[in-house]
Amino acid sequence: RDPYRVLVSEMMLQQTTVAAVGPFFKRFLERFPDVEALASATEDDVLEAWAGLGYYRRARLLHGAARAVVLEHGGVFPHTVEELQKLPGVGRYTAGAVASFAFDRPAPIVEANTARLLARLFAVSGSLTEGAVQRQLWSAAEALLPQGSVGGHDHNSALMDLGALICVPGKP
Repeated sequence: RDPYRVLVSEMMLQQTTVAAVGPFFKRFLERFPDVEALASATEDDVLEAWAGLGYYRRARLLHGAARAVVLEHGGVFPHTVEELQKLPGVGRYTAGAVASFAFDRPAPIVEANTARLLARLFAVSGSLTEGAVQRQLWSAAEALLPQGSVGGHDHNSALMDLGALICVPGKP
């Protein structure tokens, strides 16, 4: 439920598997245990801690996001998707993940597993990465959100698990 840990994990998981990220995540948090520690680090230190994960732009953007949280928000993470998306490197998915998993806000999340699940549930055809299809999937994800100001964590976790464990590729 820590927005810093959620942000670090989501940035690391972009283009990288969970199995590969695990050891890097642990070491990274040992070196930079909180947003203030990461914000005050040099870029060279951040890149050194990121070494081996690849896609070093993610490390630079994460560093920039940490600095923005500290300098522009007094070290307190924004709680809304809209405000989170203003942080460097934080797009719609990552903002939704932080809002949902750290703050239990109902925020749509579309990643590989939920995209497949939503496409099947709403009979969306076409490539899941195509712009028009992505818009349909995000709309579908938003339509399924729990009503009220809480419930995002359990809802999104359930959809992701359903897509990962039950509604798997090749076996609807």
